[in-house]
Amino acid sequence: MALLDIQDLQTWFDTRAGVVKAVDGVTLSVDRGETVALVGESGSGKSVTAYSILRLIPRTQGRIAGGRILFDGTDLVTLPEAGIRALRGNRISMIFQEPLSALNPVLSIGSQIAEAIRLHRPVDRQTAWSQAVQLLDRVGIPMARRRADDFPHQLSGGMRQRVVIAIALACEPELLIADEPTTALDVTTQAQILELLQELQAERGMGLLLITHDLGVVAEVADRAAVMYAGRVVEQGTVAQLFDAPAHPYTAGLLASMALGELVPGSRLPEIAGTVPSLLDMPAGCAFAPRCTQARTACAASRPSLDAVGQGEAHRVACFLPLADPVASREALRAAA
Repeated sequence: MALLDIQDLQTWFDTRAGVVKAVDGVTLSVDRGETVALVGESGSGKSVTAYSILRLIPRTQGRIAGGRILFDGTDLVTLPEAGIRALRGNRISMIFQEPLSALNPVLSIGSQIAEAIRLHRPVDRQTAWSQAVQLLDRVGIPMARRRADDFPHQLSGGMRQRVVIAIALACEPELLIADEPTTALDVTTQAQILELLQELQAERGMGLLLITHDLGVVAEVADRAAVMYAGRVVEQGTVAQLFDAPAHPYTAGLLASMALGELVPGSRLPEIAGTVPSLLDMPAGCAFAPRCTQARTACAASRPSLDAVGQGEAHRVACFLPLADPVASREALRAAA
């Protein structure tokens, strides 16, 4: 049984203009000790999927309209509020996208970690503080005992990200959700943060759901990946399957747009023509059909299901015409640019 098993998740938002179907039928899983990357453009529904797992969708406008989120066999969608609060920061933790806004500016970093520990563990303040210092040291904060008294604004962006990771790991979660954990960090710090996450995952055997738009990060750290487009998963499989033989035209387009090798001065990077459809006015069929060079009449008429492609069940694609020769298609996209 998978540690996390999301089945046909639908998370919608009620607005004055209508219902925004931010997540509309997402299915994916994460096993213990596995890293699964959720990939896609901004606005594709990646973060909303993560917030849905922890039931952090604002009730004033948002709602989980359908589907199941099974964590170790328990459906989080129907779990009482007290039950989900007991899981948050304990068995399931999240690294939020912007560490400066995730941290309390008026509390020291040590007290914020200690607070997370005391919320879920029966320990006194002194013990919680000692554990907080140990966590700061483990995530690579130099002079941890002294820096525990610092406030978030006294730290660099990379150090703040390490503090957020320490808070997320305070209670040794079984599942860690990392929402764009390297955004706005320099390349060297990005590499350090990714290496740290891999080390901590290996030590603790956590499942890791990594949300990112950076395909380079996916190639470096993930075991499997799911590609999202307009609120839906359009392709998923092992990293090798998606990079070597992408079956969905959108996945192939993303890979073709990566700058690989030396660029010719004055040349353009390959691009996917058109724009993502409005989530208020989604097409009846495949959401990618208006931008797809492979589209046929059936693509605009009905929505393709996420089905296995090739041998085995690992590689799945939501496309009526999965690419017969995806590698050649990627090269054709490059040549066309």
